[in-house]
Amino acid sequence: MVKPAARRAAVRHVEQVVGLSERRASRLIGIGRSSLRYQAMDRGDEALSERLQELAAKWRRFGYRQLHRLLRREGWEINHKRLYRVYRELGLQVRRRKRKRLKRAPRGPMPLPTARNDTWAMDFVHDGLVDHRRIRALTIVDVCTRESPWIEVAISIPGDRVVRVLDQLAEVHGLPRRLTTDNGPEFLSVALASWAEDNDVELDFIDPGKPVQNAFVESFNGTFRDECLNEHWFTSVSDARQKVEEWRQKYNQERPHSSLGGLTPAEFAAGFA
Repeated sequence: MVKPAARRAAVRHVEQVVGLSERRASRLIGIGRSSLRYQAMDRGDEALSERLQELAAKWRRFGYRQLHRLLRREGWEINHKRLYRVYRELGLQVRRRKRKRLKRAPRGPMPLPTARNDTWAMDFVHDGLVDHRRIRALTIVDVCTRESPWIEVAISIPGDRVVRVLDQLAEVHGLPRRLTTDNGPEFLSVALASWAEDNDVELDFIDPGKPVQNAFVESFNGTFRDECLNEHWFTSVSDARQKVEEWRQKYNQERPHSSLGGLTPAEFAAGFA
């Protein structure tokens, strides 16, 4: 595609060499005269580019749609097409990590809670330190609000430690009516079963080999790994706890959630206060 500057240069060249008028030179070359006089308007993309790069550096795994939501929340009146053009020009596209494709189990109907603390979902995520020691993270998600009330990080998290975490959360958030988990030994422990009975909390175990039945925490775990675990090197357990907690706060308070209509989990949860 010939650029406007090259077209104008071609017309001026014909005018000077052949001695034709601008009208006849334009007609000879096949260029509209209006395009010769066109001046590109300043769209004010400098400020947009600067802010877009700042947000992309802060939210490294966000694509242009999520960045667009953040900008709109800040008051930018910007069309998503213009944002995408600037986003591409700056080379901010997120690289997709290749993942092994697994056969998916058929999805079954899942009850959707309509109240805060109706259902919490729990699961474990594994990662490692720079010295190759393995660490575990107990992730907990409120299925209704998508908030994460806590992420426990340690070398080992047995059943009695899961109970201690739930007791601490009960003092701040209250108790859930139901806990959805897989069939891991920590969740099948006597300690958790006794705690659930004493606190009148229903334990809802998914079918073995069907993590899709606990889809909300699986989705959260994917985001947690993509935006936090894969983005940091952890030098120690305390370092991992600090960085994970910083991410959890940012997730709850700042990260808009598409399934919540663009609200953050904290903003959505405020509607149930």
